[in-house]
Amino acid sequence: MPNTRLAMRHIKEILRLKLEAKLSHRQIARSLGIGVGTVSTYGKRASALGLCWPLPAAMSDNDLEQLLFPSPQLSARHGRVMPDCAAIHLELKRKGVTKQLLWEEYKQAYGDAGYQYSQYCGYYREWCAQQKRSMRQIHRAGEKLFVDYSGATVPIVNPDTGEIRNAEIFVATLGASNYTFATASWTQRKADWIDAHVKAFEFFGGVPEIIVPDQLRSAVSKPCRYEPTINASYQHMASHYRTAIIPARPLKPKDKAKAENAVLIVQRWILAKLRHHTFFTLAELNLTIKSLLEDLNQRPFKKLPGCRLSQFEMLDKPA
Repeated sequence: MPNTRLAMRHIKEILRLKLEAKLSHRQIARSLGIGVGTVSTYGKRASALGLCWPLPAAMSDNDLEQLLFPSPQLSARHGRVMPDCAAIHLELKRKGVTKQLLWEEYKQAYGDAGYQYSQYCGYYREWCAQQKRSMRQIHRAGEKLFVDYSGATVPIVNPDTGEIRNAEIFVATLGASNYTFATASWTQRKADWIDAHVKAFEFFGGVPEIIVPDQLRSAVSKPCRYEPTINASYQHMASHYRTAIIPARPLKPKDKAKAENAVLIVQRWILAKLRHHTFFTLAELNLTIKSLLEDLNQRPFKKLPGCRLSQFEMLDKPA
């Protein structure tokens, strides 16, 4: 939810440009001089409500505002406004945002109907505990890119000889938004490994502060739990793109939990769909993966608002 609501004329203009003019979120933001994340939030709410342009003639400004921003639920026990824990979780991924700041904005909005800071944080901790029993990491926008190979391969048939060669699947995901990239290459060797990174940077349209790989041979020439030696070519690539490489520690799956989860999702929603397909070239396989990635990144989250694409537009892309 935006920290401050826009004037109704701005909201209607966002809806018009999105629903009628079919402009991208970035084009709308540039046209109206507002943030991409704000446009994404209003657009997402309008899509969820099934709104179309022009709006119904009988719909007043108050009706539209109530649809987009329904009155917050009150705690039946205390008669106070419950914190929006999912929104808190997303806002904490922004650089510089703290629970203290979010609580002050919450109290400013709801006054005496809002909880005090300790209760506010307590509800958020309870919400986090319900999401996952193990400790959750807070990933800052634009900070980390987790990379790994899928392990599962895709067979490619040589149309002239009938020879079958398996292609490796490289997976990269951003920590804050979970926006995911995948591409196929012939091997996991150094040249293919670095080329996959370059393609990932092109896909994301930028470079993160930190890359977190596993300690595979193409990334690390001397594995170590505390001071692994980064492969020279891989380090040169990082220097060229002005990023840093911090490999995950061996036998510490939580260091690369995002990569493990992204690999699992790619296997389920991309590779599983390709099991009945026959590919004759690597380019043909990558073209199919590209189209399936669009669907994957636009699939709605189950427990958080939006999808990978909307969170990428709001969090990682601006950073």
